[in-house]
Parts: sequence; structure tokens; C-alpha cells
Amino acid sequence: MAAHASVQARGVRARAQHRSTTSWALPVTLGVVLGWYATSIVRGGGVLTGGQLALGLISGTVLAVLCFGLGRVQKRLPVELAAAAYGTLFGSSIGFLYSLSGKSVLAASVLGLLTGAGMLAAAYYAFYTRRN
Repeated sequence: MAAHASVQARGVRARAQHRSTTSWALPVTLGVVLGWYATSIVRGGGVLTGGQLALGLISGTVLAVLCFGLGRVQKRLPVELAAAAYGTLFGSSIGFLYSLSGKSVLAASVLGLLTGAGMLAAAYYAFYTRRN
């Protein structure tokens, strides 16, 4: 009699999935860089305060979590949606950093849209040429 497909053979253990170092190191590095840069923009050469430090920690953590989550699901997304997600994440990060410099919200939005569109095009090209 044939065994059910989900039953494991005796003595065989299911392998635990290990994440590669890059899957968590890259989002952490991007989060640290964004958090440090956001803190340095707001600080403006003055003394570091708790609010400025909190802004850097929170914005860096948010970016790291979003990058890690996007990296985990990008293989399951269609090419167009994955490219749009990377473009949105990149454009919003750049727009956020630019808005911290004291420029207008319109200027930050335009810069975010332009850089996000550039990242969308680059990510689409990269995903389209490398997908099976």
C-alpha cells in the first residue's frame, strides 16, 4: 500500500530552512544607514537629542522591516508588482529624507516620485531579465 505524500520516511528529518546572511544583513545595513542619515539631517551639526535619536531608530527599523519583508515575498510576486514595490520603497525613503532637510512637501514628493520611477525601471529590468 502506498503511503500518503505528506508522511515522512522513518529516520528522515525535515530540514530547517536557514536564511542566508544577505537576507537579513542587507535590510539591517540599509536601516542603519537611513536612520543615521535621518538623525544627522535633523541634528544639523548641533547636539544630539533623544527625539532625534528616536526618529533615526524608528525610521531605520521601519525601513529594515519593510526591506526584509519585501525580500521574503519578492519571488512570489509578479515581476511588475515586485518592481513597483521596490520603486515605492526607494522613492518614499528618498522623499522622507529630503523632507527632513526642511524643503517643501511638494519638492520632497516630486523627488520621491522621480527616484521611485527610476528604481521601478531598474528593478523591472533586473527582475525581467533574471526570472525563469
